Amino acid sequence: MKYFGTDGIRRIANTELTPDLVYKVAKAGAYVLAKHSKNGAPTILIGRDTRISGTLIESAMTAGFLSYGANVKLLGVVPTPGVAYLTKKLKADASVVISASHNKYDFNGIKYFSNKGMKIPDSLEEE
Repeated sequence: MKYFGTDGIRRIANTELTPDLVYKVAKAGAYVLAKHSKNGAPTILIGRDTRISGTLIESAMTAGFLSYGANVKLLGVVPTPGVAYLTKKLKADASVVISASHNKYDFNGIKYFSNKGMKIPDSLEEE
């Protein structure tokens, strides 16, 4: 099954986008980022919007990243462009935005940014 769409993963929160799936996506992400990080353990920022499911997904993402030894910095509620900016400004290896933008309230999503504050390359996403 393909999880990533054009711009990350978007599903109905806690039904299709379960904490277990989010944990696995984060753990896999930390594994891939560690392979490409100069420092070994990657530093990953997490920002989210105000959707009620955001804290659940944030907790599962944090657990997944930490389980692979990544360093995690929580940004709290912040707009997507703010996460992109802070990724580059704070020299993080990557970041994640938890948001489903224009989708209905019961959806949520995960979008990875590279260390340049841009969408991660397709090749890295596939890995």
